Amino acid sequence: MSIDRVASPPKRRKKTAATPPSTPATKTAKAAAKTPPKPKASAAPPPKTAKLAIEPPPVPPTGASPFGDLSSLNATQREMLETLSVNLARAALTAQGALAEAALRQADRPAALSPDPFHVGPALGEVMSRLVAQPDRMMRAQADLFTRYMDLWHATTKRMTGETQDPIVQPTKGDKRFLDPAWSSNPMFDVMKQSYLLTANWLNDLVGEVEGVEPLTKRRVEFFMKMLTDAFSPSNFLISNPEALRAIAESHGESLVKGMENFAADLERGAGQLSISQTDNTQFKVGENVATAPGKVVYQNELIQLLQFSPTTEQAHEIPLLIFPPWINKFYILDLRPENSMIRWLTGQGFTVFVTSWVNPDQSLSTRTFEDYMIDGVYAASQAVMVQCGVERVNTVGYCIGGTLLSCALAYMAAKGDKRIASATFFAAQQDFSEAGDLLLFTDEAWIGDVEKQMDAEGGVLSGKAMADTFNALRANDLIWSFFVNNYLIGKEPKPFDLLFWNGDQTRMPKTLHLFYLREFYKENKLALKKLVLGGETLDLANVKIPVYVQSSKEDHIAPYRSVYKGAKLFGGPTTFMMSGSGHIAGVINAPVAKKYQHWTNEALPPTVEEWIAGAVEHPGSWWENWAAWLAKRSGGMVPARDPAKGPLKPLEDAPGSFVKVRS
Repeated sequence: MSIDRVASPPKRRKKTAATPPSTPATKTAKAAAKTPPKPKASAAPPPKTAKLAIEPPPVPPTGASPFGDLSSLNATQREMLETLSVNLARAALTAQGALAEAALRQADRPAALSPDPFHVGPALGEVMSRLVAQPDRMMRAQADLFTRYMDLWHATTKRMTGETQDPIVQPTKGDKRFLDPAWSSNPMFDVMKQSYLLTANWLNDLVGEVEGVEPLTKRRVEFFMKMLTDAFSPSNFLISNPEALRAIAESHGESLVKGMENFAADLERGAGQLSISQTDNTQFKVGENVATAPGKVVYQNELIQLLQFSPTTEQAHEIPLLIFPPWINKFYILDLRPENSMIRWLTGQGFTVFVTSWVNPDQSLSTRTFEDYMIDGVYAASQAVMVQCGVERVNTVGYCIGGTLLSCALAYMAAKGDKRIASATFFAAQQDFSEAGDLLLFTDEAWIGDVEKQMDAEGGVLSGKAMADTFNALRANDLIWSFFVNNYLIGKEPKPFDLLFWNGDQTRMPKTLHLFYLREFYKENKLALKKLVLGGETLDLANVKIPVYVQSSKEDHIAPYRSVYKGAKLFGGPTTFMMSGSGHIAGVINAPVAKKYQHWTNEALPPTVEEWIAGAVEHPGSWWENWAAWLAKRSGGMVPARDPAKGPLKPLEDAPGSFVKVRS
């Protein structure tokens, strides 16, 4: 897929996407549009939209109108039915045209469809063979499912006679698929929902209870079974989604026309591949209403721009703070809006803040290595900060994969006797990948081989869309299916949301760097095993003696707190571990003013995270103030605040710089 073709999402198509064939219904509709009928004084008023019927309407005789005898309907009712007919035809033709255009775009490309794109087949075969070898377990499971279904039909029968019945099964907390009241109030949709939940839970539990299977193999099957059952939710189909059906009835089919126009626009934006819109990208512009903290670019090389942000206090701590965000995403997650900007908050606490803005690499950087990112990233940025501030040491932060890189740099510096880093803080970062999140399921050699072929086909980089698709798959209900239903089945436009705008602003990955990361960390876990070699040095985090502060999030699915805790135990100096509420993003970006979530602290670092949790103290709200107090003690005395425009390094351009504005 050409990256240039998808750089700028097109505007939504207007509703004249296709012209339906001329039919008596369409002619009548056009005539009605030109000369609106004048109802007689005795004509009945327009009826209210009827509730969805449980029973389908009877099939009319051959040759009869699909709407029955129209002669008994008044002009307004006939016009409504004809409009619905026209709109359904328009929707069908719009979808047909979009699919045909997408097929033509894909015709000259090599076939990419695989019967098993995630290589789950062998794992699934192993799990199924274990189940077959335990017929008594299968019989008990089937009997249990049959009993549950009998309970459901019994409860449904009683409910149809007017009795109040408690649900046999309920959606899990946080499941937003069945929030529409009709899923509970309408007996048909209620039994549909409960039937689905019974079957989906049964399948997932059946796989989860299999014994004698290698843990990673079992996790892979569990993950993809969950993906499969999520995909078959009745909420994802037009005919079984009450909200979508209601929208069709109330809009006389216009919602479905709009949905198919959205579908066509997303296919066009993805150059023939479906690229589901998660937000209205036209509402955001980097440097204007996101990433607006004032500052300057004070240093640049092939891989980074170094941003120094303007102070907001008269004095600042002597030792500056240098943040390394992940290069998979862009740095402005730390600066979405003024009210939740970590960068603005830190400058307000009297810290001199620097952030690396990573390049969005093209094919010319495909051979850049992990070691290059360490030298031209961590080393170059820290050296520039020391020159700019006239200091010999800096405090550092590493977020996600930026934290993994920083950990390696610290171990390398320890081996070389380099003492430029005074302290290190890690946000949702992993060093030990033995219990890494769901991304670990994608890193067997077969899948990595597919990624390598994909990067070769794209000139040595992995597209930002491919990265986004992978992360979206980890939370398919929230990041795929909810927008599929909203945009296409209901015909709504996605709402403006800065976080989702940032989430869709992915960067490309250089081939050499990305394959090293997948194999050396996720697949081989070499850093934790003291087998990783960079610059001729075998890295050992036990040699890192500087103070370390480790942040984790309770619901993080990318860097689970268990994995983060195991990494914290690898450092050889004083280490503080903290757990916040929420997940990979909201658990980190949680400004104190929001007064959301909570965090837990424990000064001890016992052998297991379970022991740490048992001794932890819960605190309401953000963890930022706890960290700022820790950081202030390690940031020296106060000095006059530093103006980025007046340092030894000449400013190159205003923040947020040009690197961050390059779209994939």
